[in-house]
Amino acid sequence: MKKESHYYRYCFLRGVLGFVFKILYRPKIINNNIIPKKGPIIVSGNHFHLFDQNLAIISTKRMIHYMAKIEYFQDKKVAWFFKMVGCIPVNREVKDEGAVESAIEVLENDYALGVFPEGTRNKTDKFLLPFKFGVVSMAQKTGAEIVPYAITGEYKIFKKNNLNIRFGKPFKVPKDMSLETANKKLFKEISDLKKKGLKDIKNGLY
Repeated sequence: MKKESHYYRYCFLRGVLGFVFKILYRPKIINNNIIPKKGPIIVSGNHFHLFDQNLAIISTKRMIHYMAKIEYFQDKKVAWFFKMVGCIPVNREVKDEGAVESAIEVLENDYALGVFPEGTRNKTDKFLLPFKFGVVSMAQKTGAEIVPYAITGEYKIFKKNNLNIRFGKPFKVPKDMSLETANKKLFKEISDLKKKGLKDIKNGLY
């Protein structure tokens, strides 16, 4: 499989920033060996903090193309960074078909895509926000595997046994499965993973 044009620069940044991130937050990464090493995948999990994508990124050697709001690409101070790490700009004010096409192209090239099915950060008391259909729709169109995960704990500096990311078994969305059914399956997978992570933290298993 041909590497992305920014792959080696991405790896350099992931190595440097990932090292700092691990020292500061000391996350526990669980079951990341289950992430497919090749083929199109959509890495999909809950979203409650600005750094959530960092946990997924440091969990695999694959380059994960995350979708990011277009405002980041319009700010010259940070635009270079988001372009270098292969992010896809999304205009959240409209139905951005161009962003969807770019995401599908990533999958058709057998690369890895990162999408938060909640669509935005969960700043409420709800366990999870309702899932949008983008993840399951793109998975069905491209034959990509969805890799569910859940992040639990808090982002506290130098706090051990607190922050963790847990990956679940990858699955595909068959052509004959309705998107509603597929979305319910994804919701349940991530919900179960989150419950497991919270239970383990409560029981002090890390």
